[in-house]
Amino acid sequence: MPLVTLTVRKPKSPEFKGKVLDAVHASLVSTGVPDTDKFQRVLELDAADFRFDASYPDVATARTDDFVLIEILWSVGRSVKVKKKLLAELMDRLRMAGLDPENVMVVFKETSWENWAFAGGRILHT
Repeated sequence: MPLVTLTVRKPKSPEFKGKVLDAVHASLVSTGVPDTDKFQRVLELDAADFRFDASYPDVATARTDDFVLIEILWSVGRSVKVKKKLLAELMDRLRMAGLDPENVMVVFKETSWENWAFAGGRILHT
């Protein structure tokens, strides 16, 4: 169950946020996540509360105010191959949606099954 957090600078339109979240979800589904497995949130912050370097690290063009930080928290065990596939598809989808992939940073966070209680305080698979 991935938990996707999108952090952006204010103001961003619902269409902008939707394009990014839809691209992330479609890319997750293409790597085997069930379509109904959707848990997303958006943090939209003032510039003073979302600070980033325009060029560090490994950026081909300078980041702009449309910079997007995508955090994907999911269960441990995904291979680098799966992560690379997800990233390639995500960048293609964002590009097709009119967004610059150089303005996107993705962070994968992993946790084990015993650290999730999806509902009712129950821990699955334990």
